[in-house]
Amino acid sequence: MNRVSWPSALFLLLAAVGSIVGGAAFARKAKTPPYAPKIDPARFVARVDHPYFPLLPGTRWVYRETIGNKTSVDEMTVMPETRVIQGVTCTVVHDILKHGEDVVEDTMDWYAQDDVGNVWYFGEDTKEYFPHGRVSTEGSWEAGTKGCQPGIIMLAQPARGEPYRQEYGRGVAEDMGQVVELRMAVTVPYGTFEDCVKTKDWSMLEAGHEFKWYAKGIGFVRSESSSKEVSELVSFTHP
Repeated sequence: MNRVSWPSALFLLLAAVGSIVGGAAFARKAKTPPYAPKIDPARFVARVDHPYFPLLPGTRWVYRETIGNKTSVDEMTVMPETRVIQGVTCTVVHDILKHGEDVVEDTMDWYAQDDVGNVWYFGEDTKEYFPHGRVSTEGSWEAGTKGCQPGIIMLAQPARGEPYRQEYGRGVAEDMGQVVELRMAVTVPYGTFEDCVKTKDWSMLEAGHEFKWYAKGIGFVRSESSSKEVSELVSFTHP
């Protein structure tokens, strides 16, 4: 009869327990349904007027972005036209990033607000410009095409809690967000704001994260990434 020593027996027991626990974890993971929000166009409203993410056509934000000794300017403008995606009429935001006089990135973002008050992100058409005329559209995605799904960019009632998807396009757009602080004060070149919402944003496709501050009646006013890139609001105009 084969005899098993006590250390060997313990090893076998732990291996068996590990196999059971691992199998259970795998089973739970396997039962997790894929991300597939149900989008009912009838549940969306005509305009995005969330207090912390207002997108009134004609509104314009200008930000100064700095990382190390490099400074860029980011201009965001809410356009008068709309775009219909998955049957939902989305507000269009034109975002232009410049380094000096050179356009570094040119993006059209699409947002819509549901009747509860959540602001959804339905995709982006982005172009990144490189030296020697090379242009990349990597990162572009649109909800309802190639398996892409919209996500929530701002909760109806911001509150600290579980992370949420901001966008989903497998291998292309997998950003997450989480409210981490409320009623914060923040000072940027444009002014000082009270009662701000602070979020932590990150991508499932790359390392690092970014904190963002949103002011009531203004929207996004400041961000700071784990790589020390800082963006601050310097100008704000609205109709």
